[in-house]
Amino acid sequence: MNTKEFKKAVDLLYEEKGIDKEIIYEALEAALTAAYKKNYNSLSNVRVEINRETGEIKVFSFKTVVDRKEEEKYKKFSDIDFSTINDEDEADDGGEILPFIFDDRIHLTLEEARKIVPDIELGDTIEEEVTPKDFGRVAAATAKQVVVQKIREAEKNVIISEFADKEGEMVVGLVAMEDVRNYYIDLGKTQGILPKTEIIPGETIKMGSSIKVYVTKVDSNNKGPIILLSRKHYGFVKRLFELEIPEINDGIILVYSVAREAGVRTKIAVYSENERVDAVGSCIGERGSRIARIIEELNGEKVDIVEYTTNASKFIENALSPARDVHVFITDEAKHEAMVIVNDENLSLAIGRKGLNVKLASRLTHYKIDVKTIEDAKAEGINIVE
Repeated sequence: MNTKEFKKAVDLLYEEKGIDKEIIYEALEAALTAAYKKNYNSLSNVRVEINRETGEIKVFSFKTVVDRKEEEKYKKFSDIDFSTINDEDEADDGGEILPFIFDDRIHLTLEEARKIVPDIELGDTIEEEVTPKDFGRVAAATAKQVVVQKIREAEKNVIISEFADKEGEMVVGLVAMEDVRNYYIDLGKTQGILPKTEIIPGETIKMGSSIKVYVTKVDSNNKGPIILLSRKHYGFVKRLFELEIPEINDGIILVYSVAREAGVRTKIAVYSENERVDAVGSCIGERGSRIARIIEELNGEKVDIVEYTTNASKFIENALSPARDVHVFITDEAKHEAMVIVNDENLSLAIGRKGLNVKLASRLTHYKIDVKTIEDAKAEGINIVE
């Protein structure tokens, strides 16, 4: 790789991948410096410089101007027996003297340096070019590695930036592969991971089929971007409603909260600030057409659409659907605790199988709900007027 080809490669990376040229040059200089040290058994006092205009590569060795007397100070310091020092301050002061050993491969005395540069000072450096004749071979191999690495980094960053704002959103992909634990969903520029624990219980995922998924996390590791997906997350239902109900997407109907037990039941609370809009009816659709499409996507999962209201008692009553004739008492508004009294006929409906209905209602309303029968309430001295 000659200097023109080298510069052309950098320009091409900038144009096609949008990687800043200076970032590429700095990465190449660092990599070439390391390659020089490895291949030519060099000490650390070298640097590689790439001419940004021509692409020419040069290696420089530098020596630092030091005070030779510092070595003698350190030698005297290292002979001190600190076990004989009782004064802590004295020991601390002595500890400020740092180790220094003069090495003529990396150091120059001030006297030697001033023979070359008369006005040079301690701490300055003197450089000389030490570019080997065959360094182009090493540079070409190293540059190839750096370029490949930068391309991977650029592609990873593009994918991450593209999907970063999709966290918490729904995307559509193709089922590309599967292994024991995961499905891999083709999302265009990258693949997302859909763990088998995150699919809807009982559903069948077919290879090559189009699938709607919810993005739960966008991250990266050494191997590239990681996009975690789910169909089990409650957010998946919320995004489905936004997709299928135009009024939600337009902001006419608002979603207050969603509670879900994937594969079994979902409760979603909706409302509208426009009194003329029937939020629940709009979500159900004519003859149940809208909710039917959502249920089909959820593999038959039951969906309760609940009307949200700022009246906590009424909201809890709505959330306990399909139970009816429930009496709600807010027992502690600050702690969000409520007691619900129902007749025997509605007790099992209010609680639900394995307590699921009341559990989902509690999640939906953010209230701890204690369900009692009328008989239990009377036994506790609570009288209900039916």
